Formats: sequence, structure tokens, C-alpha cells
Amino acid sequence: MSGSDERTDGGTQPERSVEATTPAPIARSGNSFFGDAWTNFKRWNLKAVRNPFVLVVSLVQPIIFLVLFTQVFGGVATQAIGGGNGGSISYETYLVPAIAIQVALAAAATSGVGLVNDIESGMFEKVLATPMNRTAVFLGKTAAEVARIAVQIGIILGLGTLLGAEIATGLVGALGIMAVGVLFSLWFVSLSNALAVVTKDQESTIIGANLLQFPLLFVSSAFLPLDSLPDWIQLVATYNPVTYGVDAARAIMLDRDVMTVIEVSQFGGIWDTLVPALAVLLALDLLLGGLAVYLLGRASSSSVR
Repeated sequence: MSGSDERTDGGTQPERSVEATTPAPIARSGNSFFGDAWTNFKRWNLKAVRNPFVLVVSLVQPIIFLVLFTQVFGGVATQAIGGGNGGSISYETYLVPAIAIQVALAAAATSGVGLVNDIESGMFEKVLATPMNRTAVFLGKTAAEVARIAVQIGIILGLGTLLGAEIATGLVGALGIMAVGVLFSLWFVSLSNALAVVTKDQESTIIGANLLQFPLLFVSSAFLPLDSLPDWIQLVATYNPVTYGVDAARAIMLDRDVMTVIEVSQFGGIWDTLVPALAVLLALDLLLGGLAVYLLGRASSSSVR
């Protein structure tokens, strides 16, 4: 026998290589967190391009509001605005920031509908079965939607300018209003997606989101100064997110402090409105965004069937 055979017969096993005893690594997603987010960003943009009906509907309604309100109520509303603000502000200028926020609200409401469509078609179940980070999945979807919201707000600002509205802060102000609209939309995008995960039903998600839109708009500073509205509306408006979104956009539009629900004076000028308004919106975004990510993280293939 050879020497190697004698060692084997004697009960001493030859050493195995490290490569032979190490288990194969578990397969992971080939993408990073941002790669997963980018993949979902592209997917939801492609989905919107292939089915633009929802985008058109979410933009047409605010345009109708802008045209009808300025033409029907322009004269009366301009008098109320002049008395409330002590200046000669046209109703077109006053209304455009509110319609920009309405666009953000209406477009954000459709976010959950898209998720429900994924659930009903089985696509959401397939996404859950992949190793993609679920926070990145939600982030990519949200980024695609807020990019479209920014474009829609830009369209409203352009139309408002054609109707006679004036942006006192110019092009920088227009970009600022778009940014405020995006920040405002994030909390409602999160709420809409949370409704979709909980209800898993398109009709329930649409009803739940739409049920909030018009009360939130009309019980706020969107269409008239709060001091010209009943006391109970002024009280509700203090706790209404739309008030803070509209006031922030309107402060940029007029280049002045317009907030009446929170008295702040230490920042000076436009910032007395922007600082508290943006702080409230950011807090809402973090709270409801965290809720949406939590519900998405708890979702499983069995829970969405």
C-alpha cells in the first residue's frame, strides 16, 4: 500500500480544504439600496406613461377649479382678500398657490390606487418575493410620483400666470412653490399607500382618499382668508395640513408673511410663515411615511392575496 492508503486505513482522515467545507453564500439582490429604489422609480414612471389617464384626471380637476373660481368668484373674492390683507392682490394671484396644493393632494391620492392595482394583478406579491429592500421599493415609487407632481404644479403655475397671476419672487419662487407642493404631497402619498396595504381594495382606497380631499381643501385658508370664514372653520384650519401647505406656497407667491394660525415673528418676513409651515409638513411626512414603510415591511405574499 502507499503511504496515503496507510493513513486512511489507520483511521486518520486527510484534511479537507476550506473551500470544500464552507457553505455556498446565500444569493442576495444584485442591487444596492439606491439601485432598488432606482429600479422602482423607473418602473412606476413607465407604468404612468403607459396609462396616463390617472395623471390627466388629477390635473384636469384643479384646472377647472382655477378657471371657474377666478371667473365666477373673482370679483367678490378680490374684495374679501383686499380687506383681509390690506393690499391690491388679484384673486388669480391669491388662488394659484391653493390650486398648486390641490394638484399635489389629488395626485397623491392616486398613489394608493396604483399600489392596489399591483396587489390585484399579483405584481406586488412578486415584488415581495424578491430580495429588494422594501423601504427602497416605497422610496422609488414615491420619488416617481412626486416628480410627476412637481411637473403638474409647474403646469398650474404657468396657466395661472397666463390668467393674470403674479409670482412676486419670480422663477426662484416658482421653484420654491413646486418644492413646497412636493413636501406637502409626501404625507398624503404615504397615507394613500397605507390605505392600499390595509384595505387591499381599489374602491375602498379611492373612497378613503377622496373622502378627505374636499373637506381638507374647503376647511382651510385655500380659497378665502380665514378671518372672513366662520369661527369653527378657523379652529379646524389650525389643525389642517392643507392650511400649512397653502400658506407656505402663498407666502412665496406674495413674498410676505401670510400665516394667521400660528403667530411667529422671530424669523422676519416670509420666513415667519415658511419655518412653522415647513416644520409641520416635515413632521407629518416623517410620521406617515414611517407608518407606510412599517405596513409595507409587515406585508407578506399571503397577506396581499
